[in-house]
Amino acid sequence: MPRKITRRLRSHPITFSRFARTLALASVCKVNRNIRNSKNSGQASLISSGKSGVNLAMKNHKSQPESSDDEEFEGSVQADFAFFDPKPDDFHGVKVLLQNYLDDKQWDSSGFTDLILAQTTVGTVVKIEDDEDNGVYAVATVLNLERYKDQKCIMDIKQFLLEVCQEKSIQQSMETMLGEQAQDVGLLISQRVVNLPPQLLPPLYDALFDEVSWAIEDEPTKELRNSFCFKYYLIVGKIYELKKINNKHNRTSSSEEAIIYTKPEEEILHELCSWSFKFPLHSQGHTAHELKNYKIVGLAMAVEATKVATFREQLRSLIEE
Repeated sequence: MPRKITRRLRSHPITFSRFARTLALASVCKVNRNIRNSKNSGQASLISSGKSGVNLAMKNHKSQPESSDDEEFEGSVQADFAFFDPKPDDFHGVKVLLQNYLDDKQWDSSGFTDLILAQTTVGTVVKIEDDEDNGVYAVATVLNLERYKDQKCIMDIKQFLLEVCQEKSIQQSMETMLGEQAQDVGLLISQRVVNLPPQLLPPLYDALFDEVSWAIEDEPTKELRNSFCFKYYLIVGKIYELKKINNKHNRTSSSEEAIIYTKPEEEILHELCSWSFKFPLHSQGHTAHELKNYKIVGLAMAVEATKVATFREQLRSLIEE
């Protein structure tokens, strides 16, 4: 009988760091979590494979727009999230999560989705357990840039980054990383629905980096084992940046942060990165009123693999504080 692993978090409002500001985009939830081994044959032990089940009891508080009849809606939703190896029937759900990965660029997103799903050694999709709709709520993986260099989607990503990087001090480093150092570089992809409970993030990243370590030992050929010996991780994300407003009637508050991170882990990665650059985005999408003084911009960064342990520790502390 498999050993159960249970970790309990105290219930608390999610109000950490700059990420608290982005809650204008998502439901506020209070979460109690139990991590346990799944009995489902499609899942394995958290210890043996990094895949697990996660039970979340979520309480949402949604405030209605101000009016003479102010009301507050309260509802409770309980869901059993589970971590799975990616498989072909996740194609639609994963592709939807990747739809704005390269802004509005026309690129081989279908090929990119296929690539992610084909690499089952390292990679996780998050779903609701026993969900008939088979919806995908998050995907996390790492792809070696040299191993997949001949794939059109990887060539598209490289071309996109070279085109949007306008900082000459970084261009050379990035060109080297995308070229002669590509064997040592993993493209870290982590996409999810905006209101996925952040309590899922530490076990999700733990599973990802554990799988990288296991692949170095367990892949059947030396070439495959070496393809997971990353020295750098390349991340492409998005942040909200405070606009420069000259109109005296639209002055920004001195308390407003210069940057709001759409994903809490990217604040940590940004602080740990070797280099980073921002770039404009054409697809701005819908912006909440609370973010009217901000514009969304792209953020690319490179993080040394030696910083992963620090990242995992800081992420866990950030979410559980």
